[in-house]
Amino acid sequence: QVHLVESGGGLVQAGASLRLSCAGSGRTFSTYAMGWFRQAPGKEREFVGGIGWSGSVTWYADSVKGRFTISRDNAKNTVYLQMNSLKPEDTAVYFCAASKSAYTSGTYSRGEADFGSWGQGTQVTVSS
Repeated sequence: QVHLVESGGGLVQAGASLRLSCAGSGRTFSTYAMGWFRQAPGKEREFVGGIGWSGSVTWYADSVKGRFTISRDNAKNTVYLQMNSLKPEDTAVYFCAASKSAYTSGTYSRGEADFGSWGQGTQVTVSS
């Protein structure tokens, strides 16, 4: 029901910044909480951050607090992940996902099981 496409990844040096974008389709995009996850080589996929359906609330993994910021522009059906002060341990494939239910259903969720539609991912590589 929701098709998501991530973009903006790349190869950068430690301390640099990147902004990832997640473009969604569907008239109901603005009613769903959204999440960002990442998966490093040989590791399980982990939660990075989330944003409520209206964009009023956000929540983050402790490892990225103070460095990453999630925002959304519902008029453009797009969610962003601004990443500053990147570290080599941030290297991973980054995925965006939409909550399985509308409005407050996915708010504050940190679990993969609470999200339905997933993008294909975009690679972020941070060198030291």
